[in-house]
Amino acid sequence: MKFVLVGAGSAQFGLGMLSDICTSEMLYGSHISLVDIDVKALEKVASIARNFIRERSLPFTISTNTDRIAELAGADVVVIAIEVGRRFTLWDEDWTIPQQYGIRQVYGENGGAGGVFHALRITPVIMQICDDIARLAPDAYVFNYSNPMTAIVTTVLRKYPTMKFIGMCHEIASLERYLPQILHTPFENLQLRAAGLNHFSVLLEARYKDSGTDAYPDILSKAPDFFEREPGYSDILEYVSMHGEAPRTEGSTGQLDLGIERSAKSWADRTMFKQIMERYKLLPITVDSHLGEYVQWAHEVADHKGIKDFYALYQLSLSHAEPRMRTERHERIVTIVEGVFGDRSYEEPAINVLNDGYIPDLPSSVAVEVPAIVENQKLNPIRFEQYPKGFGALLRNYTGVYDLLAEAVLTKKKEYAIQALLACPIVDTCSKIPELVELMIQRQKQFLGYLS
Repeated sequence: MKFVLVGAGSAQFGLGMLSDICTSEMLYGSHISLVDIDVKALEKVASIARNFIRERSLPFTISTNTDRIAELAGADVVVIAIEVGRRFTLWDEDWTIPQQYGIRQVYGENGGAGGVFHALRITPVIMQICDDIARLAPDAYVFNYSNPMTAIVTTVLRKYPTMKFIGMCHEIASLERYLPQILHTPFENLQLRAAGLNHFSVLLEARYKDSGTDAYPDILSKAPDFFEREPGYSDILEYVSMHGEAPRTEGSTGQLDLGIERSAKSWADRTMFKQIMERYKLLPITVDSHLGEYVQWAHEVADHKGIKDFYALYQLSLSHAEPRMRTERHERIVTIVEGVFGDRSYEEPAINVLNDGYIPDLPSSVAVEVPAIVENQKLNPIRFEQYPKGFGALLRNYTGVYDLLAEAVLTKKKEYAIQALLACPIVDTCSKIPELVELMIQRQKQFLGYLS
């Protein structure tokens, strides 16, 4: 098989994905093409990977290239994990400039005004990659890790509806970290299904495999005590400042056992999460920083200190990440590939695909995050006959934003970008929105200039 990893110069992504591929005996003999525009970072990742493969006598070959076109032909699997420009500098602009215009956003990465500008900036670049894939590797499976996930998947599949383009996210792993502790049962004893929009999803079904009984009543009764006193990101940041090391949180399925005392702050990182549980009787699969980007009342109830400390911790963890290969598997792509190409059957907990009645309350024009059955060499998303009405209404409030974002990218019309902001639930101002868009185009002209 041939894998092409686009964005492989990122040590966290490149080495992580390479490590996972190397755990699969089914994939022995595969060639892995590493692609990135940063030559120095790319060669560093390749050197570490080649040493790892040589020391263990693993049957894989590796090539590097700054030109993806030279590598895509004949690809079976393409994995995309990119950012454009200086990530945190641009993120800070996405977050703070809309705040100057009175938009109360709590995070500014995937939803809200910040998410709109992030999507307008990165999606055109991913569309260019997909243009090349459609021409050079039309039958390849394409897995995307870049955010804003829903905006990207919606736009790509609107232009290329038959492309095997699948969005992957780490947030579903939170269930594996917390539910065994809450329910006092191994994760393997739980049958779980969650669905919604990316970073805006809730657990819908939970059963104990050994007894077949519904586990959701136990979750609703036991989870509040757990989350009320669970250490939050402010606690972890304090731990890092004292010990000089940052734990891996994103994509981790292991318990964060750092010897941290229970948080003195009630529902740390989850004061909005708490409202979802109490008002809708549903367990979210992510924390306030992500949830709060999509809901108009989030600013009132979200844990703002926890969100700011999470942002600081995230930057710190990336800057101190030790580039290395590992022998255990962390991501889910290789398992999917083994299932599809090896004709193995299992249930994949979360993929992002264009809605085709999988969540009936949501329009077919946007991507949704749902589980899927991997069987008969296919990924078959699971359909939900019913979706909780209350939470579904929150999701519908945001789907128009994604629809307009896709149109803005595909048509290059600035008016759709303005209308996407005006449709956004957290935007409660109108007259200054055109000026805000013009300012962001001016500040980020390299990436947003196509709108002018």
